[in-house]
Amino acid sequence: MKKFILVIAAVLGLAVVASAQPRALGVRVGWGGELSYQHTLGAENFLEVDAGWGANAISVGAAYDFQIAPLGPFGFYAGPAAHVWIGGSEEQNNLVLGVGAQLGLEYMFDGIPLQLSLDWKPLFTLVPATGFGWQSFGLGIRYAF
Repeated sequence: MKKFILVIAAVLGLAVVASAQPRALGVRVGWGGELSYQHTLGAENFLEVDAGWGANAISVGAAYDFQIAPLGPFGFYAGPAAHVWIGGSEEQNNLVLGVGAQLGLEYMFDGIPLQLSLDWKPLFTLVPATGFGWQSFGLGIRYAF
């Protein structure tokens, strides 16, 4: 099941990459690790899709972010997000669905295609039970192309 979900995420990611410009691809490290892809939509909005792993689980999340205050090479952004998490112990497999937000700060280096970001993804879980998670802080390193 995990391999199937990763294959589906990879196929969808490649479809987005094929039609995307400009974009950024890299990793986000926090509670676990994530492959991270950003695609610019319009002048100051972007879609971020992450496929992650950690603590016997895999996850897929997406956020539609708005640039709040671009300040030179820095950019503050925020937007709504959704998340799916599958995993758990061998005795019990869990499916967690949630909605939330993404708040962050990114820095784009001048002269090299490197982007750094620091963000927070608070999440309100809907399945299997309602709850709030605030602990998803992460550092992103992406190649912009």
